[in-house]
Parts: sequence; C-alpha cells; structure tokens
Amino acid sequence: MKIILFLTLLFTSLPVLSNGAIDWQLGFQEPGSGHMQNIFDLHNFVLIMMTAITIFVLILLIYVAIRFRKKANPTPSKRTHNALLETLWTAIPVIILIFMAVPSFKLLYEQDVIPEADMTIKVIGHQWYWEYQYPEHDDLSFESYLIPEEELKEGEPRLLTVDNRLVLPVNKNIHVLVTAGDVLHSFAMPSLGVKKDAVPGRLNETWMRIDRPGIYRGQCSEICGTGHGYMPVVIEAVSEDEFATWVNEAKNEFAELNNRTIALSK
Repeated sequence: MKIILFLTLLFTSLPVLSNGAIDWQLGFQEPGSGHMQNIFDLHNFVLIMMTAITIFVLILLIYVAIRFRKKANPTPSKRTHNALLETLWTAIPVIILIFMAVPSFKLLYEQDVIPEADMTIKVIGHQWYWEYQYPEHDDLSFESYLIPEEELKEGEPRLLTVDNRLVLPVNKNIHVLVTAGDVLHSFAMPSLGVKKDAVPGRLNETWMRIDRPGIYRGQCSEICGTGHGYMPVVIEAVSEDEFATWVNEAKNEFAELNNRTIALSK
C-alpha cells in the first residue's frame, strides 16, 4: 500500500497542502501566491510533455527491438535516408520547444518586472540570522533567530521556527530588497515562488504578493557556513488592518528591546 501511494505521488506530483516542507514531500508546497501558481502550472505542463515524449520514445524502442531483430528481419534494408522522417523529427521537437518557451518566457518576465509596489521591505542576511527592515514604517527593524529545538512549543516545526516573524499584509504588491552583511545568503520562500541571493555590498530586488493569510516557511538556500541550516525564514501573512495593528505594537516592542540592549551594553 505504501509503495502504491509513493508511486502515485511521484508520477502525479501533487502539491502538498502545507505552507512549509513536510516529511516525505515530493511535490511543490501549496502555492500561496499567483506567481507560485504560475510556476506550478508550468511545472505540470512540462512534466506532462516530458512524460508523453518519454513514453513515445520507449514505444519506438520496443517496436524497433521487436520489428527489426535478426530473426524477424534477416535481410536488413540498405536505406540510409528518408526525407519525410528527418523533416518530422526535426520539426516536431522545434514545435514542442516553442510550446514550452512561450509560457516560460512569460513567467521569466513576470519574475523580473516588479509591478507598482504597495510597500517595501528590506531583508539582510547575517551569519546566521535574518534582519528585516520596514523603511516606509518609521524604519521599523528587527532580527529573526531560530528557536532551539529544546525551546519549541507543541506543534512548532524543528529548524523552521523563529522568535520574530516577518509580518506582511495579504493582497499587496511587496517590493523586497535583499542584501547581506557578511557572506552570500539566499532568501527563499518556496510557497510564494521567491528566491533571491543576498550578496554583501549589493542590493538585489524581487517581489511577492501573498494571496491568503497564514504562516509561510522557508530557509536560506545558499550554503553560508556552519549555521546555514539554522536560519529559517518565517512569514506571517495577515489582513491589512491586522498588519497596521502589528506595526504599531512592533514599534513599541522593538524600541523597548533596543533601549534595554543599549543600556546593558553600557
């Protein structure tokens, strides 16, 4: 029964209904944005094309092996050229590639061209934690660290839980600036179709638009040292009103925290 289930998931590549990775996951995470949905649709389209081509070639190989084996065809043909076949096996792959290229180029354009933004955030990768800044919200900023396994609450996933989440509103075009303070990192959120390298001294940019409220989990996806596996990304998507409330609370919370840190350092 387990083998049947495994093969079913393997060949259908169904999305896993989760905003984070789970055990034995084979397909993509459930899309949390329109952009990720487009990535998922293109993946399935190409997968279907690849499967059809593979099955077709397999049938041809089996046919050739049986039809033209020595016993069935003791006197082989001396033919070395067939204009029709050569035209077909050149033209058909070109047509297939065009069918794949059109949605691919459309998706690449969608990834590269950032629409008019409703807000901007800045993401800074450090060894080994993330720093988030909200330049349009009184320069609100805070750091996000992994919660150790022994401090996790019930239901919180190991290596994917942080003390301070990146809180963002849903249904807003969010311009994301990405950089690093030390070495190469990569800000990746699979369920939102976002992955952008964080390079010291360079400001990269991407964008996201979250369709529904929820908790979305990702990780640094650039090997950045011994703590690479311990700097998860956790986004909490909320409504616009809840986001405004959170911003007001966060300003006070992190201002008090910074004041205590400065006092202790003295």
